[in-house]
Amino acid sequence: MNTEKKELAVAALRCGTVIDHIPAAVLFEVVKLLQLENSKCQLTIGNNLPSKTLGLKGIIKVADTTFPEAVMNRIALLAPEANVNVIENYEVVEKRRVELPDTLINVVRCHNPKCITNNEPMATRFIVIERNPVKIRCSYCGQVH
Repeated sequence: MNTEKKELAVAALRCGTVIDHIPAAVLFEVVKLLQLENSKCQLTIGNNLPSKTLGLKGIIKVADTTFPEAVMNRIALLAPEANVNVIENYEVVEKRRVELPDTLINVVRCHNPKCITNNEPMATRFIVIERNPVKIRCSYCGQVH
């Protein structure tokens, strides 16, 4: 009987971004939020990986890509505990948690069908009223999401 442990190794990134500690249940929503489904970059997605803090987590590795801070902070809507690691020459040069900004402009749509943002060509604007769990209020109609 062979008792040797086996692991699946994923190649290290030379340059790019790693987003870690994404709850497994929202991993593919984060992929969609970052518009990675049509990306031409090398992309590694791991889901349902064991995590001491989350139980099961997801991870996204995007080669040769860095994202603006505003884009990364959108992830905080879905995964406030996520970490972003920027990789250069196989080394982590920046590591930070995502942070939900106080105001979200053109990030999410209002669920109120009567809201002016759903009937006129204009930017959506939400104010963060709670961070854990995330609650946001539409600046135009007052609907809480």
